[in-house]
Amino acid sequence: MKPELIFTHIANTISHAAGKAVTFGLCVVAVLAWAVTGPFFGYSDTWQLIINTSTTIITFLMVFLIQNTQNRDSAAIQAKLDELIRASEARNRLIGIEHLTEKEVEQLRKDIERKVKTLAQTKQREASK
Repeated sequence: MKPELIFTHIANTISHAAGKAVTFGLCVVAVLAWAVTGPFFGYSDTWQLIINTSTTIITFLMVFLIQNTQNRDSAAIQAKLDELIRASEARNRLIGIEHLTEKEVEQLRKDIERKVKTLAQTKQREASK
């Protein structure tokens, strides 16, 4: 199996599991268990270091896994939207706009909103005749 496929499978599995209620519950139990053991360890530096190190490592790794999953989901959605635009009567110039700058996308959005508003006003005038 290719390393890319292995990583994709692992990222999907972990991202999916991280979003479940049972995972949240297990994390709460782990934090409570750590807190309860505080008096037994005299709230030592080592006791505090355990939770700090654990949460830092988990957070660090999860950022990359979740970002990978979101990037793939976003690309898949974009490809589906592009195909819908291509197959419909919509303007094909909208395909690939995710590669524009933020300013260019904002200007395009304003242009489309202006055209929609003008079209709605035209239809309203025609309906009132």
